Amino acid sequence: MTVTVDRTTTDECVTSSASARLSLTPSSPVPGLLDGAWWPRSRDLLRELPTLTDVLDACWGRITRVSVNPAHWPVIPRKVPATGQTVSVGWFTDEQDPHKLILLSYAAGRWDLLVIPPETSAAAAARLMAAAATVGGLLTASGLMASETAFREAGEDLSREEEWETDGGPPQWRPEAEPGRTPELHRTPEFQGR
Repeated sequence: MTVTVDRTTTDECVTSSASARLSLTPSSPVPGLLDGAWWPRSRDLLRELPTLTDVLDACWGRITRVSVNPAHWPVIPRKVPATGQTVSVGWFTDEQDPHKLILLSYAAGRWDLLVIPPETSAAAAARLMAAAATVGGLLTASGLMASETAFREAGEDLSREEEWETDGGPPQWRPEAEPGRTPELHRTPEFQGR
């Protein structure tokens, strides 16, 4: 028996995903490693998960289980009350990418989301959300985070270099800059004999 799961992202899902700071991969026959990205406002799963599951329940069907890596979550409750249900929460330390959230739904199966740290800047979060929602994306959650870190560091290096250039670069050597030294006169034919 074959079961086909419709993983379409409806307009309703796109509109309601803004409240949860969520970006979902459009439906495509080309699978990727991630189904989108989530940018929670805090690291409090009791507070953040109900908003996420409310949006995703409308899109994908009732979310029943969530799995996280405890590396970035200080407290992991076993159960989280959500609208009209309770979501079970599990965790894996070695098997699960620390930047990924796994959601399970009776109707749609499994979904993997990049979890963007709450303290991330809006510009970086926008880049990460777009990258995670790319159809057929081949980067893991940690791969995307490493890529963003490299991008940010390259920008900081470029910014420092531009600052260096606009400040005139390294100090130029000038003879008068040395204490006790006076600049020499240019030797022209008329001064050679003197």
